[in-house]
Amino acid sequence: MTFLLARLLESGQMSLAAGFVVFLRIGAVMALLPAFGEQTVPPRVRLALALCFTIIVAPAVAADIVPSLRRADSLLLLLLSETVIGLVFGITLRLFVIVLQVAGSIAAQSTSLSQILGTAGVEPMPAMGHIMVIAGLCLAVMSGLHVRVSEALIGTYIAFPPGIFPAPDLVAEWGTSRIAAAFELAFTLAAPFVIASFIYNVALGVINKAMPQLMVAFVGAPAITAGGLILLFLTLPIILSVWGRSFLTFLGNPWGAG
Repeated sequence: MTFLLARLLESGQMSLAAGFVVFLRIGAVMALLPAFGEQTVPPRVRLALALCFTIIVAPAVAADIVPSLRRADSLLLLLLSETVIGLVFGITLRLFVIVLQVAGSIAAQSTSLSQILGTAGVEPMPAMGHIMVIAGLCLAVMSGLHVRVSEALIGTYIAFPPGIFPAPDLVAEWGTSRIAAAFELAFTLAAPFVIASFIYNVALGVINKAMPQLMVAFVGAPAITAGGLILLFLTLPIILSVWGRSFLTFLGNPWGAG
């Protein structure tokens, strides 16, 4: 009986240690995770969500973590690598929120709406950026973000095994490709506003050349503002569908989507 209790105690201690190691990676991801890790979410709620994700992910990856825990010489490396891997993966997920912010800033600047509510919220951005970010986060949560993130977190243990520090050159190459793809997606989402603004300004210049006595500034400013709002109303569903499809595609294959 004593032997069985000792084995049970050892197994419990090992399970708690493995759960703590998983929590290090998930806690780092949770600090940057879209929707669940926003600064507007209370810290206690984020901590509870990190624990919930740990409970979900830990049973699936415990077999990979226990051998690393048995090697005492790699304990410090294990703790450090788990935190770094979580931050790297969390930053790549956070890039999709930055995509909406950059697209909103480009669209607002193109339609002369860049100063409306520019300092509201935790992260100052134009009103179009706020609308895109909030709508995008709502779409991601409604699309089963918690399930996709859990699958992606389990997949990180295949790409980045516990106890092995990620290769800096591979992480740099992967991160660079993700940043380039993020800016490409942001400019793509804001392209309708840039094209409309270019056509509008060219037409306004032609009108001003043909009718110098017309005060084009008084006519043009309200027109571009109204046109920008109408264009936002028409294109926002398409923008969100493209963004949501890209986000879910990345979560389905983070390591091959770059």
